[in-house]
This record gives sequence, structure tokens and C-alpha cells, in this order.
Amino acid sequence: MVPERADSVVAELCRLCERAVADLPAAGAGLSVSAVDKQFGLLAAADPVSERLEELQFVLGEGPCVDAVAAGQPVLVGDIATDGPVRWPAYAPAVLEAGMSATFAFPLQVGAAQLGVMDLFRASPGELSAAELVRAFALADEAIAILLDGGTRIDEEQPIAGPPELFQAQGMVMVQIGGTLAEAMARIRAHAYVHSRRLADIAREIVTRELRFDRDG
Repeated sequence: MVPERADSVVAELCRLCERAVADLPAAGAGLSVSAVDKQFGLLAAADPVSERLEELQFVLGEGPCVDAVAAGQPVLVGDIATDGPVRWPAYAPAVLEAGMSATFAFPLQVGAAQLGVMDLFRASPGELSAAELVRAFALADEAIAILLDGGTRIDEEQPIAGPPELFQAQGMVMVQIGGTLAEAMARIRAHAYVHSRRLADIAREIVTRELRFDRDG
């Protein structure tokens, strides 16, 4: 079960993502939390397209939020068609196909502690203005406050934040393979990548026992 407080945090962050779309020249916004092993899990999104673009970064292991965590600083790409294919050969085409032309990632960081990343997507190419950057940083600070207030923390011994079925599926796969939660999520993510499928769909099949994993499978 997902704790009730976690549900509340996710709802609050979804509203923040919706405000980001309303306040900035953005067509989408999403927020992912990061684990100590640099894995990512979707926590909140403003809309289904943003949710999918956040999830793809987790599945593919590349994208603005991955780079933002690695660099410890914002990643601002105003023209994905020009700069994206070399930087993110698998992720950039998916973003363009989804109708997005620019992306901006802001680390959610407190000192050395990395909580996650807030991503913005816009439909037309172009950089954010100085005033828009200030607003984006303010929203990122709000996200940090919400996460800290909610006590949300992801580590190797916790499920990745996301749809409730993904929590349950991760636990079931952990038992099936006799491994850790992190190893279970890695197996689910690899399956999603190989079969080009949504994590939520795979999680549903695991929970309904249509799909199972074992140590050798």
C-alpha cells in the first residue's frame, strides 16, 4: 500500500506542475524523485504527455533529469531538434514526436542531498527569459518544501514513487527474484525497455500475475 501522506504529497506536486504550465511558457511539466543509486521514479506530472516523457527518462536512462542530477545544475535545452539527438539519441526523438521542442530541468537539491528534478516542456523552441527562470526556480523551491514537509525520501530499500500498482509490482518481483527492491525495479525497467511498453501496463500484469520474473528469467 502507498502511505496516505505519500498520496497527499503526489497530489500537491501534481497541482504544482499544473501551476508551472499556467505560469510559464510550458506545455507540460513533471517531477521525478531520485534514489541514491541514481534511479528515477515518476512522482507527479501535469498531464499524461508529461507523465510519459518523465517515465521514458526512467526507462531509457537518459534525458534532462538524468543530466541535471549528474551535473548538479539546471539543464536548459531551448531547441531539442538541434541539440537533443546527439545528447539523448533515444529520448530526443520521443520528445519531438510528443510535440515538444524545448525542455528545462531544475534539480531539487538541498545541500548535498538530491531529492529529484522538476522538468518543464514547451511546444515551441526558445529559451526561458530571466524572469521566467526566476519563476521556475521559485517553483522548484516549492517542490523541495513539499517533499521535505511530506518526508518523501527514496532509497534502495524503498519503492520508487509512482502509481500504486508499481509499488506492489516491485515488491512482488523482489520476492520472485529473491533480490532487493532496487534489483526488482531494474528488472521491471529493463522489461519495459526491451518490449517498448509502459511501466504502468507491466506493473498491472505483474500484480494480476499475468507476468512474473524469476532469478534466471
